[in-house]
Amino acid sequence: LGVRLADLLEEAGVKPPSRGGRADQLVARSVDGMTLGSPVEDVMDGRDVLLALGMNGEPLPFDHGFPVRMVVPGLYGYVSACKWIQDIELTTFDAYDPYWVKRKWARKAPIKTQARIDTPKPFAQAAGGTVTVAGVAWAQHRGIQRVEVRADDGPWQEAELAEQATTDTWRQWSFPWKTTPGGHNLTVRATDGTGQVQTEQRARTIPDGASGWHSVFVTAT
Repeated sequence: LGVRLADLLEEAGVKPPSRGGRADQLVARSVDGMTLGSPVEDVMDGRDVLLALGMNGEPLPFDHGFPVRMVVPGLYGYVSACKWIQDIELTTFDAYDPYWVKRKWARKAPIKTQARIDTPKPFAQAAGGTVTVAGVAWAQHRGIQRVEVRADDGPWQEAELAEQATTDTWRQWSFPWKTTPGGHNLTVRATDGTGQVQTEQRARTIPDGASGWHSVFVTAT
């Protein structure tokens, strides 16, 4: 529950850079001194960016940022999810480096297309026959169009997708895997709503989010 941040900014006369606005960074400051910077263009592009005041029908819990925090779908939390907000400033990326940028993280951090296998677990012993491989995939603000699974170096096979509430929510998927005896690597990849396939290239969390295909090793009897 909350107030749409774009409405508040528009009421204050703010325009995104694509419409002639001078500020391209919105810096939120917490009462504990934390600073997080978000792209003004993303905050005002129509996605459901909130100054959140409540959660699950109740006032926002303190641990989640009471009395108000930011929620920006499609951006990693370190550039968006400021808790216990004290003030918000319009500035530019050239003029100010927030907390994590000073520590060599990227200035802009759109969430990458990702999928993971939740079952079976790594090093699980799978019964013979057909085993359900399942997990979740996400590409916030773009949505998930397809999830594919492969066993070892076999062909990619399309998984079944659950209903997608919005492009900003995670999407469940499942795949019936016909086992053969022995050890196998199961790998998953996702395709987002723009048609972009999740990258195979592995990257660590820093500076702008982890990437790479998720896989698990299981043994079938």
